[in-house]
Parts: sequence; C-alpha cells; structure tokens
Amino acid sequence: MFRSARTVIYAITGLFAASLVTVAVAPSATSAPLASSVGKVGGYFTEWGVYGRNYHVKNVETSGSAAKLTHINYAFGNVTNGQCAIGDSYAAYDKYYDASSSVDGVSDTWDTGALRGNFGQLTRLKRMHPGLKVVYSFGGWTWSSGFTQAAQNPAAFADSCYNLLNDPRWAGLFDGIDIDWEYPNACGNSCDSSGRAAFTNLMAALRARFGGELVTAAVTGDGTSGGKLEAADYGGASAYVDWYNVMTYDYFGAWAATGPTAPHSPLTSYNGIPTAGFTSDTAIAKLKAEGVPSGKLLLGIGFYGRGWTGVGQAAPGGSATGAAQGTYEAGIEDYKVLKTRCPSTGTVGGTAYAFCGSEWWGYDTPATIAGKIGYARGQSLGGAFVWELSGDTPDGELLTAVAS
Repeated sequence: MFRSARTVIYAITGLFAASLVTVAVAPSATSAPLASSVGKVGGYFTEWGVYGRNYHVKNVETSGSAAKLTHINYAFGNVTNGQCAIGDSYAAYDKYYDASSSVDGVSDTWDTGALRGNFGQLTRLKRMHPGLKVVYSFGGWTWSSGFTQAAQNPAAFADSCYNLLNDPRWAGLFDGIDIDWEYPNACGNSCDSSGRAAFTNLMAALRARFGGELVTAAVTGDGTSGGKLEAADYGGASAYVDWYNVMTYDYFGAWAATGPTAPHSPLTSYNGIPTAGFTSDTAIAKLKAEGVPSGKLLLGIGFYGRGWTGVGQAAPGGSATGAAQGTYEAGIEDYKVLKTRCPSTGTVGGTAYAFCGSEWWGYDTPATIAGKIGYARGQSLGGAFVWELSGDTPDGELLTAVAS
C-alpha cells in the first residue's frame, strides 16, 4: 500500500512497455508441501532486520516459526539500471555469525569463498527444514522506482535476476523470485506510466527465464473504484505467476495525522470506514473478478500496528493530533510491543483495535488472525503471508495463529 512499511527509511532506522513475451511455461511444481490446511504460509524476512531490530535467521528457528513456514521471502533486492541487484552486500552474504548467534550453532569462517551473512544462515536453515523454500523479493516501496526502466526490456531484466539468484556463491539457496513493484502504471513512492501491459510483460519474461522455479509477486490491496488494482492487468499476468501476495494492510495510518482513526488492515467493511474499498475482502473479490484463480491469491497479514495520539474515544473514527510514538518510526509499532503496551480493547471489520490513554492503535491479534485464516479457507485462497517476521513475539504466537 501507499506509505508502505517497506521503506529504506524504515530500514535505516532499524524497523522500511516492451512487446509481450509469448512463451508460456507451466507454473512451478516445486512449492513446499502444505504446512497446514490454510495452504502456503509465507513470511517476509527483512535484510535490514539484523541491525537495529537485532532479528536474525536464528530467531526464525528459535521462535518455532521455521517449522510452520512453507516459504520465506527475503526482502529486498534492489532494482537499478534495469537489473536486479543486491541491496546490502554485508548483511546479505558477509556478516559474521559466531556459534552462539548462528542458526545451527556452528560459527562462520573467514575462509576464502565462505558464505556468511543472511544467505549463509538461510542456507543452513533450509538444511534443517528440507521442505522450506526461500524466494528473493525485489523492489519494495523505495526500490520500486527501478521497475520503470526494467519494464523497457523485460528479457534483459529477467536474465539479470536469474544470474543473480543463481550466483555460484549461494547456489541452491533461492527457489525463485518475488516482484514487489509498488506500483505498475500507478503511483507509490514514485509514479510509473509504463502502461497497463507492462506488469504482464515483466512477469511473462521472468516465467520464460526461470522456467519451473517459483515466480511470485506482491500486489496492491487497493480495491477502490479506479484504484491501483485497475491500473495493471493483474488477471493477465496471473498466467505467469505461481501466486500473488496481496498486500491487504497499510490501508489507513497516521499520515492522516488528525484521523479519523481506523485499523490499517480491515478484513471487511464496517460503518464509518474512511475509504470504501480499502478492505482485504474487496481486494480479493476484485482480483478474482479480473480472472485471478483463488488458489493463486495469498492473504496478507501485518505483524505490526499503526496508531495515533491525542485521541479521545475508543471507537474507530475519532480525531487525533498526530502519530503515536513508535520504536523505529512514528505511527507504527510491532505486535510484540503493542500486545503489552496497548492491549486490544475491541474489534471492527475483522481486525482489532486498542485504546489506551490518548493512543489508538489498529493491529491483528491471534484471535483476529484466526478469523482471517478462516476467511482465506472459505474463499479457497492459496494461503497467507505475513509482513514481517520480526514483529512477532519471541515464541511466534502470530505465525502460530496463521499456520494453525
């Protein structure tokens, strides 16, 4: 969504038209076995989380989440000069882990050619969980501006991505690619005018190059009339992807400093919702109407809340004076902090909200996640995914709710 949590600013603070390729390859059959009846259970792991957030691959294991995930999305790679590129090489493959901080209890070495960093740790995690798949995600809020140039030569872009994912230094780590273009033929952190077919062309080129490997995309949850879901041919592009991660969060937040207060990830509409169409259900319905098969849609769940201060009422729709204090960025906070700092006091639209003092927060709890997973099952969706793993409690209570 606009003002996504996926920003480089968010990262630094530690929280952040070519001709259509006509070669079609059948979607990958390499997906991990279903971890639960919800289907696929995906989680984004942020590259920058190893800094201020002190969240490492080992935490995915010790929380119990690794055993419940079918897929990890590594976020983010950059998109620059029309190509895929490493975002932070130190965090990705150079950072040293000693035995106590390593996921498998074995220290890294400084031997020539030794793989360290997140890539090394994820490689070890996959050995510990042979069914787990790792997908490299490119773009995000800030780095999506590079897709405009990439879309001018999709085949060359696809070649660069394939070569990067299959670099001999980390051969076998990545099972495919995820494209997080915010947003094709629409505005996000920057505006793109590549045309309605550009996204389809890009995904077709990736499928042609990656063959049977995973090709996925994170797509907008904007279900408004005339909104971002109508700016690109998501239905046509779905023929080339294994699934879409639908970003059904960040609908509302303290960028509207005076309110009205509203939960950032409502499942369904409710009386007084500030913008009609800003719900998970509307986005899913619109994608289905565009021809995307239900099984290729994964419901997005945020492991964080968005909130305001200067609020005088518990019910949604109140006025505010600004963004509530957050650990890394004003107006946003991890669930693991909010569950104690400002416990839930009510639900609306299938999600939770909390009123404490003069602060108002909207976020998901294990109970509301259970409702969302029930919705996903009822809609025959392909599963669910989360943004992002470090927001969960040390024992992974939210991911447990997703996979239960």
